[in-house]
Amino acid sequence: MFQSTADHPRASQGPDVSAPLPSPDQGVPPPPPPPCPSPNSLLSRLRCPVPPRTSPLRWIHAPLSPSSVAMQNNHSKEHLYKILVIGDLGVGKTSIIKRYVHHNFSPNYRATIGVDFALKVLNWDQETVRLQLWDIAGQERFGNMTRVYYREAMGAFIVFDVTRPASFEAITKWKEDLDSKLTLANGKHVATVLLANKCDQGRDVLTNNGIKMDQFCQENGFVGWYETSAKENINIDEAANCLVKHIIASENDMLQSEVPDTITPQLEKDKGGTCSSCFRSQ
Repeated sequence: MFQSTADHPRASQGPDVSAPLPSPDQGVPPPPPPPCPSPNSLLSRLRCPVPPRTSPLRWIHAPLSPSSVAMQNNHSKEHLYKILVIGDLGVGKTSIIKRYVHHNFSPNYRATIGVDFALKVLNWDQETVRLQLWDIAGQERFGNMTRVYYREAMGAFIVFDVTRPASFEAITKWKEDLDSKLTLANGKHVATVLLANKCDQGRDVLTNNGIKMDQFCQENGFVGWYETSAKENINIDEAANCLVKHIIASENDMLQSEVPDTITPQLEKDKGGTCSSCFRSQ
């Protein structure tokens, strides 16, 4: 049968209720702090603050997409664009990049092997534009690596030497290679500007006829052309601004196509109807 608790010794787990209570003069000791929950829980981070760091923070940057970067604050937006610089060997691609990025010129550049890189930062309409310029060696058109180099580019310069007619004849082959291996997300070709370089050394028959050059560019899908000189710093910045303008316009078109329900107000078109500023000689 059941036995009363008086027949058993007092359990050791519970407090001794028969112990005398402390006097008011002795004070009541504070209760022990509750144990911290799992360090991975939100409650743990609230109850148990992280001790101060003894070493500086290390920022680990993830790779950025060569297309537009959606790093938007309250009043700023940042873009990162990959731009190709292609053309035959010795037409001055590296000199153009050095002039544009570092504002200097040297006649003793070594021929590029494979691909080289440079970064240019612009302030564009209160936004930051970073241009990642890919200097691709002239002989790469005959290899199989251009598809890898072209990937995710948003624009291109195709360069020829006005003193070498053969480099102009190669333009269409470079453009065909580019268009066959690279398209934007909406299926269109990337914006491409033609550079007639080394104009300080003379002008060939074709570039001396601006109307024919305009027609050539429109027939072959160039958004514009410029006579340039890396040595004399002629039209380098102007050509780059033209390309950036068309890249941003292409990006805006793609963003609008992703939101078909958005109503865009019709803006008044320019009277000329074409970007005449991007068809400019010296």
